[in-house]
Amino acid sequence: MGMKPTDFAYHLTTYLSKYLPGKAGISHNTILSYRDTFSLLLRFCSEDKAMTIEKITLKTLTRNLIDEFLTWLETQRGCAVSTRNQRLAAIHSFFRYLQIEEPGHLFTCQQILAISMKRTARKVINYLTLDAIKTILEAPDTACLMGRRDLVLLSLMYDTGARVQEIADLTVADVRLENPPTVKMTGKGNRSRIVPLMTPTAKLLEQYLSERDLKHAEYGSRHVFQNRSRAKLTRAGIAYILNKYVEAARMLHPELIPKKISPHCFRHSKAMHLLQSGVNLVYIRDFLGHATIKTTEMYARAD
Repeated sequence: MGMKPTDFAYHLTTYLSKYLPGKAGISHNTILSYRDTFSLLLRFCSEDKAMTIEKITLKTLTRNLIDEFLTWLETQRGCAVSTRNQRLAAIHSFFRYLQIEEPGHLFTCQQILAISMKRTARKVINYLTLDAIKTILEAPDTACLMGRRDLVLLSLMYDTGARVQEIADLTVADVRLENPPTVKMTGKGNRSRIVPLMTPTAKLLEQYLSERDLKHAEYGSRHVFQNRSRAKLTRAGIAYILNKYVEAARMLHPELIPKKISPHCFRHSKAMHLLQSGVNLVYIRDFLGHATIKTTEMYARAD
């Protein structure tokens, strides 16, 4: 007879495969991040603590073990404090789930939930000036099909302040071109929001969809931004496209373009420009899809 699965194996599998995507409605990318946390925890148990993975039970997972794992992340793997905190958030989420499912382990769960996040240095928000955005948007060659796609992509990224995954996931059905033009963005935790479009961006998007013959209702499930193989653009693909035009813009105006720019920098830039225009923080929170106003307040502190 084979070895019977442990209580830890059962609950972790249920948590990752059923609870998170089903009851909790957590996004696919967040589930992957949580899964990676437990892969690292198992590697730590196996390699550093010489444990047999098949024998790890809920009793094995003490507060002391989790503390040692978090230290290992920082000292042995060279993780930043922010990464350590992300891993701890995933562990906290599992043990909040577990205290309901296995109340006999409530004391251990609460000990682990009492492990606090480490304070991190306040991040400097990396954002671009309006002139820098304009310079980057002037870089694509609109005489060719891919250049026109890239101009729409970059314009939409800035105009909506969307996360890069939200842009990658955007489908034709999410676009409304009638007045007032909007797009539906689906972000963290599968929360959706309606984001208004500026008229020039809406016109560019309409021309792009017409040129690609994507305005028909039957194409609603197709992704707006596709590569040459007609597959949806990935996060890495979008970052590559942005970097290409950032480099071109830097050649022309090095004084405008910072050394490091990521797709998320466009999101920060939109938020800062809204704030500097006198837009209310609550509107910016809803526009960006932040769960709480606390996240949005970092822009006010940076301004």
